[in-house]
Amino acid sequence: MKNILIIAFAFLMLSISANAQVKMPAPSPTQTIIQDFGLGQIELTYSRPGIKGRPVFGDNSELVPLGKPWRTGANAATKIHFSDNVTIGNTPLDSGTYVIYTVPNKTKWDVVFSKGTAYPGSEGFKESDDVLHYKAPVNISKERFETFTMQFSNLKNESCELHLRWANTDVFVPIKTNIKERIRQQLETALQGDKKPYYPAANFYFEYDKNYKKALEYINNATAENPKAYYMFLQKAKIQKAMGDKAGAKASALKTIELAKKAKNADYVNFGNKLIQQL
Repeated sequence: MKNILIIAFAFLMLSISANAQVKMPAPSPTQTIIQDFGLGQIELTYSRPGIKGRPVFGDNSELVPLGKPWRTGANAATKIHFSDNVTIGNTPLDSGTYVIYTVPNKTKWDVVFSKGTAYPGSEGFKESDDVLHYKAPVNISKERFETFTMQFSNLKNESCELHLRWANTDVFVPIKTNIKERIRQQLETALQGDKKPYYPAANFYFEYDKNYKKALEYINNATAENPKAYYMFLQKAKIQKAMGDKAGAKASALKTIELAKKAKNADYVNFGNKLIQQL
C-alpha cells in the first residue's frame, strides 16, 4: 500500500511539473511608445534584440543582412499608428496603422511604410502593400547602442524625428503634421462665442502665425480681463520684444515682476528679469 501511494505521488508531481508554466524574460523584449504629437498621437510597437557579441550589419550578418527586407526589430513586424495625417519627408501619409520594414544598406536605408499589417515577422513583405518609401541616410553615432532602439526626438509643435539606432548606426525619419489651420479654425469659431479665448489666441498668433500685431491685440484683451495674471504680462512682453518695442516690453516685464512678487512666484520674477536683460 505504501509503495502504491509513493508511485501515485510521483505521478502527481510529474503531472504538475509537466503542466507548470515557467515564465522567462523575452530575449528581445517588446516596447510600445505612445508619443503625443501635434493634436494627436503616434503609437509605435517593436521588439528590441541585443547584439550579444554578434556582427549587426553586413552581407553575412545573422541579424541584419544588407540589401534585404528587415522587420526592423525582432519577433513580429514593427507597427506604427498615426491618429492624424502626417508627412514623411515630403510625402503625405494618411492616418492609420502601418508596418515599418526597412532595407538597410551601407549609406542609406529604405524605410517602408506598408499597409500589410498582418505580417508576422521578417518574411512575406509585398511591394504591392507598400504605401510610402523614405530613403534615410546612415549616420555614425558616437554612442553605441547594445539594444536596438527606436525613439522619437527633436519634438516640436509640428515636427519630430523617428530614430532607429543600433550599434553605432543611427538613421532617422522626419515626420511633420499641419495643425495651424485646425487651430485657427477652432479659435475663430470660439472667438464668436460669449467666453472668448483671448490668451490662447494671443499665443497662437505669436508662436505659430508670427502675426505680432494680432497677438498684441488679443493679449491686451486677455490682460484687461485678468489684470493680476503675471504670466499673461510676460507673454505680452515677449510679443512687444518681437515687435521691436523695447520700452513696452520693459514695462510689461516690470508688471510681470510686480504681480509675481505679490503672488509669491519666484520663477516668473526671474523670467521677467531675464527678459529685461535681453532688451
